[in-house]
Amino acid sequence: MGKYFGTDGFRGEANVTLTADHAYKVGRFLGWYYGELKKRSADGGTPKILIGKDTRRSSYMFEYTLIAGLTASGADAYMLHVTTTPSVAYISRVDEFDCGIMISASHNPYFDNGIKLLNSNGEKMEESVINLIEDYLDGKLEVFGEKITELPYALRDKIGKTVDYASGRNRYIGYLISLGMYSFRGVKVGLDCANGTAWNIAKSVFEALGATTYVINAQPDGFNINENAGSTHIEGLQKFVKEKKLDVGFAYDGDADRCLCVDENGEIVDGDGILYLYGVYMKERGKLITNTVVTTVMSNFGLYKAFDKAGIGYVQTQVGDKYVYEYMSANGCRIGGEQSGHIIFSKYATTGDGILTSLKVMEVMMAKKSSLSKLVEPFKVYPQVLLNLKVNDKEKAQNDKDVLAAVKKAEKSLGKSGRILVRSSGTEPLVRVMVEAEKAETCNSLAESVIAVLRAKGYAAD
Repeated sequence: MGKYFGTDGFRGEANVTLTADHAYKVGRFLGWYYGELKKRSADGGTPKILIGKDTRRSSYMFEYTLIAGLTASGADAYMLHVTTTPSVAYISRVDEFDCGIMISASHNPYFDNGIKLLNSNGEKMEESVINLIEDYLDGKLEVFGEKITELPYALRDKIGKTVDYASGRNRYIGYLISLGMYSFRGVKVGLDCANGTAWNIAKSVFEALGATTYVINAQPDGFNINENAGSTHIEGLQKFVKEKKLDVGFAYDGDADRCLCVDENGEIVDGDGILYLYGVYMKERGKLITNTVVTTVMSNFGLYKAFDKAGIGYVQTQVGDKYVYEYMSANGCRIGGEQSGHIIFSKYATTGDGILTSLKVMEVMMAKKSSLSKLVEPFKVYPQVLLNLKVNDKEKAQNDKDVLAAVKKAEKSLGKSGRILVRSSGTEPLVRVMVEAEKAETCNSLAESVIAVLRAKGYAAD
């Protein structure tokens, strides 16, 4: 991770950590950089850069300042307006853009925002380019064999323009609908859109495929994104599914790149459950290339036990769908994801896509004529506790000798019947302590013991 960009972009409180000036400079660099690449290649031409945004009030500010920077450097900015992160990834790839930009802080509260960058293949931007952007922001850019203190402005007919590209979002909706292998007629589906980017897409897709849809949290006002809604507050959808007697429910986050499910009984099926049911479905049909499901270190012990029983292999990566995708791409794997609901189906997408994930879950339900609860029944979840502590220095806190000693003591106590994982968040000033064990009481006591040491050593920022 760099000084500004974490595992999922440049994120922080709007006009505090991430300012309008930052966005302008990011736009200036990207417009200039891709223009230079074109000048140095045979094709030449004007850079085309795609921009989407979520429903936060500050997203307008960042959209306009990014566009100002892009056009001032000679690039054309194509505006998808309010749309999902995976739609930016898809359109960047199929319409051959030089890169894509998504303005979103995903599951964070409304006062945060972020800039996510995608390359021309719809994948997370290469670290080499991210590093150049960071150098430019710090005034120490060296690229193409020279040190650059000021980027030149485009002049006269070289100044860029904006293009309304809402048609791209509509094409993405059509793509999702085209992936529907079964009619959903007769199925009652609940959708929690988190007052985010799924609000004007998910319902259209499900209704086009015949489902009877019941939607909550689809009235964004700029301030209510993720507020007691969506995948980070799924209890609302659980209650809704039970009250309305729905067959299944799907909850998205602010930029709709993740999805969690609720079964017909109101029980949560998280990313691990999705990986299990679809991994088994693929293996049964001979479609699980390499016989491997890619997970992260946060996946539950119970998932691996269930995979062992089903004869399915698995690997673990660092937390972050970026790392999951990198492993999948390098090793030819077809499915991978995170417990949090970032699921990647590499045949169909280059990033986590919440709406696509919900369609694939529906596909398994329809193909097997089974309820969601039955599909995940063999997957027994180990008790797990995840405690987050806001800290003043993530690196020092995680590497403190007394903290490490507390973790080692917990590991010894667990033996082979569980595990403890202490890691820092890639996007927030948090240290996360996760414990899995056969009993919930053990999880709580061991996680609290590590948190207590962090607090005693003065790392807590709250």
